[in-house]
Amino acid sequence: VQLQASGGGLVQPGGSLRLSCAVSGSTFSLIHMSWYRQSPGKQREFVASITNIGVPVYADSVKGRFTISRDNAKNTAYLQMNSLNSDDTAVYYCRSLNIYKGDEIHWGQGTQVTVSS
Repeated sequence: VQLQASGGGLVQPGGSLRLSCAVSGSTFSLIHMSWYRQSPGKQREFVASITNIGVPVYADSVKGRFTISRDNAKNTAYLQMNSLNSDDTAVYYCRSLNIYKGDEIHWGQGTQVTVSS
């Protein structure tokens, strides 16, 4: 299973970005997808997740600003990030969880998001 994250970049405070995570080597419609992020000197933290049937969960810090979604036809999960601020600066990682294969987990390589003026 391979996960390819993309879409990061430099954005001004208040701006938006959309991250994508393309998955190959797995039956995408069966796996739960999540986004995590890690800032320098901090532990990796949960951002959002979406179940295989499309039920989302968000960290309190991003509720109302971020939206997680998935397109099973494209084997891709997305994270739409709006109203970005400096606290959102981090490397963002996508993660797959297959509960039908003993909770098998895979991580993408990470994509850098920098919020700065």
